[in-house]
Amino acid sequence: MHEYSIVQSLLDSCEENALKNNAKKVTKVVVKIGVMSGVEPELLRTAFETFKEKTLCEEAEFIINIQQIVIKCNKCLREAVLKSTEYCCPTCKDTDIDILDGEDMYLMQLELE
Repeated sequence: MHEYSIVQSLLDSCEENALKNNAKKVTKVVVKIGVMSGVEPELLRTAFETFKEKTLCEEAEFIINIQQIVIKCNKCLREAVLKSTEYCCPTCKDTDIDILDGEDMYLMQLELE
């Protein structure tokens, strides 16, 4: 489960940001997980809840926002959110697309005290 190593990096980033801002604790952590990121949201949540003990994030609320796949078609130049894993433009059905979002995980927001 690579979610455990992801959570360790996430907790390290949270603590680093908290210390840079002279915060005593982190009260909220918001992440965005793309559906193609390979990260399982519930495993990530479980890992966060397990490993946050005895850190500045111990009392933090953990919010996960799921990012769908956003594409841009190179034929008709439209952007769209894919509703399924059919990697083609929903407008013109061409497969020459670029993926704009939905492949990564990002730390979006921290609330500190």
